[in-house]
Amino acid sequence: MAETKGKFDFAIDRGGTFTDVFARLPDGRERVLKLLSRDPQNYKDAPTEGIRRVLEEETGRVFPREQPVDTSLIGWIRMGTTVATNALLEREGERTALLVTQGFKDLLHIGTQARPKLFDLEVAVPEVLYEEVIEVDERVVLRQDGCQLPRKDPKRTVTGSTGDSLEVWRELDLERVEKDLRGVLSRGITSLAVLLLHSYTWSDHEKAVGALARRLGFTQVSLSSEVMPMVRAVPRGYTVCADAYLTPKIHQYLKGFTSGFKGGLKDVDVLFMQSDGGLTPMEQFCGSRAVLSGPAGGVVGYAITSYSQMEKKPVIGFDMGGTSTDVSRYAGQYEHVFEATTAGVTLQAPQLDINTVAAGGGSRLFFRSGMFVVGPESAGAHPGPACYRKGGPLTVTDANLALGRLLPSFFPKIFGPGENEPLSLEETMKHFRHLTREINLFLSSNQPQVGKNGANHSHDSTSGMSVEEVAMGFIRVANEAMCRPIRALTQAKGHDTSQHVLACFGGAGGQHACAIARALGMKTVFIHKYSGVLSAYGLALADVVEEVQEPCSLQYEQRSFGKLNQRVEQLSKRCRDTLCARGFISAQITTEVFLHLRYEGTDCALMVTSAGYPSNAQSCQAGDFRSAFTKRYLKEFGFTIPDRPIMVDDIRVRGCGKSGIKSVHKTKMGHGQAKPVTVTKCYFEEGHLDTSVYLWEELPCGHSIPGPAIIIDKNSTILVEPSCEAHLTEGGDVCLSVGSDRHCALGTELNTVQLSIFSHRFMSIAEQMGRVLQRTSISTNIKERLDFSCAVFGPDGGLVSNAPHIPVHLGAMQETVQYQIKSLGTKLKEGDVILSNHPCAGGSHLPDLTVITPVFRKGVSSPVFFVASRGHHADIGGITPGSMPPHSTSLQQEGAVFTSFKLVTGGVFQEEAVTEALMAPAQYPDCSGTRNLHDNLSDLRAQVAANQRGSQLVGELIDSYGLTVVQAYMGYIQSNAELAVRDMLRDFARRRRHQTGSLEVESEDFMDDGTPIRLRVQINEEEGSAVFDFTGTGTEVWGNCNAPRAITLSALIYCLRCMVGQDIPLNQGCLTPIKVIIPPGSILQPSQNAAVVGGNVLTSQRVVDVIFRAFEVCAASQGCMNNISFGSQRVGYYETVAGGAGAGPGWNGRSGVHSHMTNTRITDPEILEKRYPVVLEQFSLRPGSGGAGRYCGGDGVIRKLLFRSKVVLSVLTERRSTRPYGLQGGEDGAAGLNLLHRADGRVLNLGAKTSVSIQPGDMFCLYTPGGGGYGKEDDANRRPLTKRRRLNETFPERGSVFEYRMAQEGV
Repeated sequence: MAETKGKFDFAIDRGGTFTDVFARLPDGRERVLKLLSRDPQNYKDAPTEGIRRVLEEETGRVFPREQPVDTSLIGWIRMGTTVATNALLEREGERTALLVTQGFKDLLHIGTQARPKLFDLEVAVPEVLYEEVIEVDERVVLRQDGCQLPRKDPKRTVTGSTGDSLEVWRELDLERVEKDLRGVLSRGITSLAVLLLHSYTWSDHEKAVGALARRLGFTQVSLSSEVMPMVRAVPRGYTVCADAYLTPKIHQYLKGFTSGFKGGLKDVDVLFMQSDGGLTPMEQFCGSRAVLSGPAGGVVGYAITSYSQMEKKPVIGFDMGGTSTDVSRYAGQYEHVFEATTAGVTLQAPQLDINTVAAGGGSRLFFRSGMFVVGPESAGAHPGPACYRKGGPLTVTDANLALGRLLPSFFPKIFGPGENEPLSLEETMKHFRHLTREINLFLSSNQPQVGKNGANHSHDSTSGMSVEEVAMGFIRVANEAMCRPIRALTQAKGHDTSQHVLACFGGAGGQHACAIARALGMKTVFIHKYSGVLSAYGLALADVVEEVQEPCSLQYEQRSFGKLNQRVEQLSKRCRDTLCARGFISAQITTEVFLHLRYEGTDCALMVTSAGYPSNAQSCQAGDFRSAFTKRYLKEFGFTIPDRPIMVDDIRVRGCGKSGIKSVHKTKMGHGQAKPVTVTKCYFEEGHLDTSVYLWEELPCGHSIPGPAIIIDKNSTILVEPSCEAHLTEGGDVCLSVGSDRHCALGTELNTVQLSIFSHRFMSIAEQMGRVLQRTSISTNIKERLDFSCAVFGPDGGLVSNAPHIPVHLGAMQETVQYQIKSLGTKLKEGDVILSNHPCAGGSHLPDLTVITPVFRKGVSSPVFFVASRGHHADIGGITPGSMPPHSTSLQQEGAVFTSFKLVTGGVFQEEAVTEALMAPAQYPDCSGTRNLHDNLSDLRAQVAANQRGSQLVGELIDSYGLTVVQAYMGYIQSNAELAVRDMLRDFARRRRHQTGSLEVESEDFMDDGTPIRLRVQINEEEGSAVFDFTGTGTEVWGNCNAPRAITLSALIYCLRCMVGQDIPLNQGCLTPIKVIIPPGSILQPSQNAAVVGGNVLTSQRVVDVIFRAFEVCAASQGCMNNISFGSQRVGYYETVAGGAGAGPGWNGRSGVHSHMTNTRITDPEILEKRYPVVLEQFSLRPGSGGAGRYCGGDGVIRKLLFRSKVVLSVLTERRSTRPYGLQGGEDGAAGLNLLHRADGRVLNLGAKTSVSIQPGDMFCLYTPGGGGYGKEDDANRRPLTKRRRLNETFPERGSVFEYRMAQEGV
């Protein structure tokens, strides 16, 4: 199919800024061309113009611009395009309506209920893609064996495509739907997305609505059951909305594109690249599968050109562009994800795992509180970097120019207002000189300062830093920022980063490739001759792909293989038939079968192929999936669960029609040495060095060029660093051999560049510990909900770095470590590991078990560092399952208690002793020991393993730099956080003094039982310090809302970080300028046996409210986590529920979102109903519950659970009698309400905290509080005018590494 002899073939990647064209000419030669994607003065459409130019230049015939292009000479056209991505980023898709099951109109607004940025008080969540919602009166529920509902029989029982049995409770009312749809059409909306609950398995209702909508004249109708039939309504809903929103835009673009050719390209084979790396015919190209169309070509390009079937060495793709960098991995198979977020929209569709980081050539450079910062803000294409002569800011590109790594004389003259000038070195140097003065001023004014940690602030030389040192510093910090996702992407799946080849492409990557490879321990960098247009070249190499997928509910076992084989064969036949219809012959077609498998009772499903595992007597016909699954599970997670059944969630078949061209090698063996065109001065660690400059096209193959050197071609610049060597392969590609890192000796004086790098390194240690913990743990809480954090501490127990940022863990672990140092002191020996959870020892609540490992160093008697991990264990005994009792009155009722327990002694895990301690609560009245000992022990071992990894990484850091240097920089990082907090307090004090003349602020708020929490803050403007005095706060309470001291410190660090308003290291330094006074015996420092479970989840929120009220930062958010749990002997479930966020100066509060000290995701409605004995009757916003004001508070939510069997329901809530306060004249938000509708018709108010026995047919109705309003309402009802930002400025990141971090912060 790819052979079109005697014709021109084109592969074109239409990017945001440039369009790249790869053309194969009739005589077999290849041409590449780059042109601007938008140039309305000269042409309408860039791809058409690229084709026209090649045809005109190669044939000598005239192809006039204003006439359609003659297609008789064109064989095929393949395209990748950012049309869909840009429509999503700019929110310029088609006007769309959503049709959804009644009770769920706000489901996609609420989404997972987690906020994207933990410390942003203005919760910026991308708006939904639809304009209107129609609720449909229909309901289908899954049939459950143990269901005891006393309701009349369902209308009918049906069987879904998964084999599940379903009950139709309410039939579809098509008459009403028709009336509603006509109304939508009359308002000019012609695109419709349909999402009905459980339609992934039974789609009759969706299909009926779809047929009706098409008959009425909707031009685009997207059904969730057709777009992506996978369980989980929220991501399926986002995907179907994206499809309805983007597909018309794609069709519009295609119509415009084809109109530029004679006969509308009827006789030309036109294919488009999809997000999964496969090509599809133009007419099949749709919105939900088009979002990664652009970058997918690049992945195919490097995968095919740089992966060697012989050596089988895995490759990391590194595509550095202007605003961001894409990182991906290839090891013989494309790595796909099935759910990823782009521009704030989660899409459930097969897509290549491309990880985007906000660091590119256009990333801006900042110096903040003594630290070098790169990005995430970008200069964009306009105005662009400073050197573009359009008044832009300093960027990474400018830093490369200042160091002599970019040569203006080799760039086209397309810059400046008239777009006719060269790159401006003067403009760049002017900006850098200004920034260098600012940095040196900071260094000199901070020179005499010695931080509390004894870190001495001075720079290496008395004269300060030079412009080159500053530029070099920013490059090193940018490189470290790009290394972090590469480490995460490889280590997350158990791979060694250094064993990869770095394949570098994109305009900006060549300047950084050597440094990044060296930092990651890689020895080889591969840069293809078409690296500047690799996405276009990848399209020419790609295959046509047809994918089909169906949900499934079978167990992977002998009994199911017959059914499984039959379904796999049906799907494979569908793939083959479709590809045959597209002109492929059988010999060109291959199919690959994937099963989406998980262990029963877990959520960690893996999409598994049986490649390398042929079928046998114990497997299905498509291959030995059990072996493939267990091998991969072991690799990724470090263990398997041998006796647990394996479930098949989905069956997927990927059919490929082989159609890519073969990569043609043209060898041009050289005789004689490569000749440099010039020699320039370039700045490296060693200073300025003579650097030879070569033109790529003039280089003879087979020759080597030692660094330092620069290799230039039309589209990219490659920097060969000292101790590296470039080699030109037979195919004309560049292969770089990377020399080892020459560690220049680093002293203990402060070097501001190294400060930023050490900050990244310490964070990276905590992140890698977290990866080990998640991979090796077994419980849902830690493995899937990611309810844990890991941290590194100094020898004094002071926090250095912590990841992820779970607000309630922020400062609390430091207290735990410092308690152990005080209580155990010299008794701590190498090979010991401590377990602790007691509130008086820095614990938050008992289920959070902290495991602490001291790090020893040869020749040093005491620990040089500590590493620790804190994980939420689902049960550790006590009076209720889950160890979160709403009515506990003493600590013993909440579970097992550990103060300074030696979990490991001399390297031996103390299983017997810890088992005894976990079972100990059974000795108290009405209490039980742990109900899940197996998971407790497994997770504790995983925590020990995570600490072991942290200890090893700290050791490696010390090996590299020496103990004194690492400890000095630990101190500097803490001082840096201290500095940022002092600056914030001075700034607040100045404003306060001007407004009121006083440097004292105070506030109070109340718990529902009337207990006051009082705060008085005295600020010292000169020092930038403050005293936070909670004297006057109420006494310890009978109940469990007592909050240990550690909780108040966590809330305080959270508030300080929000008020600083920029990324700072969250460590002990944040609290150095703060003195905290808490009266002993109060609710914030209770006695040692006080019950505390509610303090962690409720009182912590009130402490935040009180601090923000004192500083007048914003109105109160809902001030509650709405802890709801239910359970029986068979089942247990726990959730926290969103509410309204408070408004602030310039923003409305977000509705239906978690705020402040929690950010937990909520279980998807379909998963909830599939696994638990409930039906979710309603989950929507609670209109009018947000406080009115100039800026309105966010609304709470309404959540109604109908129970299908007997359970015990527990609620632990606040703000049921007190209301979230408004600020500056804004009104209070509404209080929450917990109602129980009994099956017999009685309605009961349950109050804020209770446990109650539930009968089948009872319904729990939760109304969560709204947020407070801000400002008087006189100029109200004006929604605030917020500047419309491109969403990639606000939400630039994507990929599995980003999803993992979001999930972690969603705890």
